[in-house]
Amino acid sequence: MFSRRQLLTVATTAPLIGAPALLKAQSWFAGYPFALGVTSGDPAADGFVIWTKLAPKPFEPHGGMPMVPLPVKWEVASDDRFKTIVASGEATARPELGHSVHVEVTGLQADRPYWYRFALGSDQSSRGRARTLPLASASPASLKFGVAGCQNYEDGLFTAFRHLAREDNLNFVFHYGDFIYEYKQRGPDYDKDGLPEDQVRHHIGQDCFDVADYRLRYAQYLSDYDLQAARANHTWFSTFDDHEVENNWVGDHDWKDVPPEIFRLRRQAGLQVWYEYMPVRAAILPRDGIITNMYREARFGDLLSIDFLDTRSFRSDQPCNDGFKPYCPGIDDSKATVISAQEESWLVDNLKRGRTKWNCLAQQVMMMSLDRRRYADEKAKIYNIDSWAGYSVPRNRLLAKMRGLDNVIVLTGDEHQNFAGLLDNGDKTVAVEFVSTSISSGGNGSDLRTGSDMMLKNNPELKFINDQRGYLVCEVTPDAWTTKARVVDQVSTPGGAISTRATMTVPRGQPSLQIS
Repeated sequence: MFSRRQLLTVATTAPLIGAPALLKAQSWFAGYPFALGVTSGDPAADGFVIWTKLAPKPFEPHGGMPMVPLPVKWEVASDDRFKTIVASGEATARPELGHSVHVEVTGLQADRPYWYRFALGSDQSSRGRARTLPLASASPASLKFGVAGCQNYEDGLFTAFRHLAREDNLNFVFHYGDFIYEYKQRGPDYDKDGLPEDQVRHHIGQDCFDVADYRLRYAQYLSDYDLQAARANHTWFSTFDDHEVENNWVGDHDWKDVPPEIFRLRRQAGLQVWYEYMPVRAAILPRDGIITNMYREARFGDLLSIDFLDTRSFRSDQPCNDGFKPYCPGIDDSKATVISAQEESWLVDNLKRGRTKWNCLAQQVMMMSLDRRRYADEKAKIYNIDSWAGYSVPRNRLLAKMRGLDNVIVLTGDEHQNFAGLLDNGDKTVAVEFVSTSISSGGNGSDLRTGSDMMLKNNPELKFINDQRGYLVCEVTPDAWTTKARVVDQVSTPGGAISTRATMTVPRGQPSLQIS
């Protein structure tokens, strides 16, 4: 290892003269510095973000890194063998951001794949694959992308991510959140007969409260090569839900009624580390303990416009004290919010522009207001208060803005099940919602949970439900939107097999569902 004086020399001279000869000549780390892989994200027509993080000892404090900034070389090629380098440079991995690297590459051609990699001294990262968006003026014939999230490390293996990595010709992956789970399970799981059994895997450390806790948790998740494979082979649009900070948090509120000024410290730590590990742009860097503009738009020529929402940061506290509950008056609170006023105005403006054949809302919590009763002895309707169902006024207001568009698709996560159904504004169907199941949260699952038949009977707008692990693949053409529910048969042991559980099609101009 270098002495502190040598490391400081590296840090102070590198920005001026490039990587010093000593770094070029040898690897001085006790471990491989790119152990947590590479990924890309937030693509544009002329580029994307490429990401890595220096962590030769991922589970040690600071990832085993010295507390100095270090220069990391990067290059982008037009071929997977790096014969033609089209962009290159040097970025600084800073200890304040856990030695993460976010490079915003520009000047590339639209609507094509590229390959990228990083280097530090003689150590070189694995290669990643990224893809630019079409030009806004283009008319793409088709688009294909994945939808995934909810990956509790303790509940199961990330086998579905290995299958997602192998999906051909995906333009991107939308990750709706719950990249980590912030708590450590105490006590056993239970099998289908109610008997205790061990979790599939175990979190290192305790519940996450500070930056060090969250960094350790992300490092453990990204030490999984199935997750690394999916991140390396596809370009990601990343958003967050609740478990990146704490279960069911909204705004300044957590479910344990911690004083807001105290909870904000935990939220600040969680969002900082989420930023450190995600392939997102510097504009999303947390400021004053909050990410004010996580919501953003991506456009795929005149075919599709996607609005990525933030349904956590500016939501008012859940009514009825949260949970799955019967109706309470707070559900109809006229002052309630799910997204901020600025985000809602931005979203409505985007929907009204009519620039693309399809509009998509990519967000976190279910928009269908379902009756959640599963048992015959439940007399009153049950609502998921942490979803849009707990906020009837903003929900109805947004659905009213979709009326007459007949081209809106809503993509959602959070539920750990596959759902597909219709969204109506009183007397008219205005959109279709697809809810993606989890990667591992909930364990192996089964085709249907107990009471699923009752849910289908009580909710005529609900057309499909399934309780297996996996992800969605969406294929979009000017005439139709097709979503495939891709599921694995189990996640408790290696080798889970992938299959298509359902293929669901929405004709353009007709918000309806055809399922096979």
